[in-house]
Amino acid sequence: MTEQRRRSSGSSANSSNPSAKRRPKPSPVMLARRASSELAELVGRDPEAVTSVEPTEDGWHIGVEVLETRRIPDTADVMAHYEVQLDKAGKLVGYRRTRRYPRGRAQDD
Repeated sequence: MTEQRRRSSGSSANSSNPSAKRRPKPSPVMLARRASSELAELVGRDPEAVTSVEPTEDGWHIGVEVLETRRIPDTADVMAHYEVQLDKAGKLVGYRRTRRYPRGRAQDD
């Protein structure tokens, strides 16, 4: 009876296979969505676009463009770029606004 329980629960088969316990790696698309969503909750503004997704040693850096101030005409809107830091599991560990600029203005290189 105990052997049957082990088979049905999968504990004996999975205990020797460490990959069975690992969670699948989050995709870059999922990470970008999560970063945008959590940033929106924190800053109280809706993201307009994901501008970058970059893996790092500690996790991910996700660039997100946010409408900071709506103006009329919309070409006068004030936009902001945020860098969101996620750990390897895709959890938010930090964020910062890196710049503000009028909508439509090209980045100075």
